[in-house]
Amino acid sequence: MSSLTGADIAALLRSQEVTDVVSVPDSTIGPWERAITDAGIRLVRVCREGEAWGVACGLHLGGRRPLVMIQCTGLFESGDALRNALHDWKLPIPAIVGYRSFLNQETIPGDTCLVFTEPVLDAWNLDYVLVRDAEGMDTAAAHLERCREVGKPGVILVAEGKA
Repeated sequence: MSSLTGADIAALLRSQEVTDVVSVPDSTIGPWERAITDAGIRLVRVCREGEAWGVACGLHLGGRRPLVMIQCTGLFESGDALRNALHDWKLPIPAIVGYRSFLNQETIPGDTCLVFTEPVLDAWNLDYVLVRDAEGMDTAAAHLERCREVGKPGVILVAEGKA
């Protein structure tokens, strides 16, 4: 669960002129789907997170403005596809990554997502900002805009867990 709503996410996506969200839904991302599609943004579901990057590449090369939306565990799974898309092909595909258990650090202290998520983003040389709640959405929009202006991918790391 995140303190962000589908309306918050849809507004962010509209502000960035995102045309397609490529996603494997989880318990946080899934509830946002209706608001995303109601905003006129196409939702493309894939079976595995590694597929999300390839599909987003095709959409980008076809003239669309896709965004990949996955949980951090899917980020871990999709490393090779991410490397190809963002570093070898240098495509500026943005992402929203759910940061599992971030808001539950006291009650779920053993979740290794808290140990590995940010170091993995750093290792992949991905510019990211952490958004804990709706008050961070202006920062998220500015971050994605800056990344788009310089032609590089940007990541919004969304805090998940019990708010």
